[in-house]
Amino acid sequence: MIDLLGYEFMQRALLAALVTGLAAPVIGTYLVQRRLALLGDGLGHVAVTGVALGLLTGIAPTWTAVVVAILGAVAIEVIRDRGHTSGDLALALLFYGGLAGGVMITGLAGQTGATLQQYLFGSITSISLTDIWFTLALAVVILGLGLGLMPQLFTVAQDQDFAKVAGLNVRAYNLLVAVLAAVTVTVAMRTVGLLLVSALMIVPVATSQQLARSFRATVAGAVVVGAGAGVGGLLASAYLSQSYGLTVPPGPAIVLLALACFVATWPLGVLLRRRQRRRAPFPDVAPDEHEVTAHHDHEHGPDCGHLAVPHGDHVDYVHDGHRHAPHGKHYDEH
Repeated sequence: MIDLLGYEFMQRALLAALVTGLAAPVIGTYLVQRRLALLGDGLGHVAVTGVALGLLTGIAPTWTAVVVAILGAVAIEVIRDRGHTSGDLALALLFYGGLAGGVMITGLAGQTGATLQQYLFGSITSISLTDIWFTLALAVVILGLGLGLMPQLFTVAQDQDFAKVAGLNVRAYNLLVAVLAAVTVTVAMRTVGLLLVSALMIVPVATSQQLARSFRATVAGAVVVGAGAGVGGLLASAYLSQSYGLTVPPGPAIVLLALACFVATWPLGVLLRRRQRRRAPFPDVAPDEHEVTAHHDHEHGPDCGHLAVPHGDHVDYVHDGHRHAPHGKHYDEH
């Protein structure tokens, strides 16, 4: 295993897995907060068309995938924002259209499904030095904007009405998250593949939510889980392949390790939430002060709006926790 780490291709793969594991959960946190967990999956399918266009034109598929994924993200956000159709319907249209278009254009380019497969399921061990620099540059952009604008992005993701009142440009921030999600898809394309990229964005966030009790803690935990799953899944794949002669693709191994982390933390999360409810079943709210006065200006009657309680030969009206007789009447205390 130590000898394997001495190879340059393995070192590049480890660096790519670490960077992808750090960047993907940051944007995934905002997607989960906005209940758009499947946006990364949809953009991954759209990026297939970008890869195919690169194969057809001779341009690096990574660059064309970035452009097409960003265009798809902008289209989804514009359609959702203007209300021409629901967001999930727009996502489904691009979901199927992107995959079908990618397969068709790949055939027109004279390529086979094997060429497209390394982008669909990842091929981290064949990543080049140029791809590493490209991945690092995009990851720096994702981390810089995702962490630097955390207060604004969290406010928009949590409560858009409040964000508008606070003076934030909600449309611009929503568009920024969509574009960053598209960039994240292309960053993780060679690591786990376009069909599994959403898992690396969402599963670490879901795992962190089991234990974290704040948004910042959720982001920090998701980054740790994502980086650990990226590096650990790659090392596990290499170990099983070298020691036992098994064919274990790194991309699925990374995703399965992230899912294993979620399964391991879920029972603990349930226990923690149950203990928290037992400690404070109801919020501590101070009772409102009641001002007692003998003078009551309001004249009660059938149309006053207060609760009428029949009492013998007259009617009492309940107001502020006290019974009042109609104006000019009185009642007995029982």
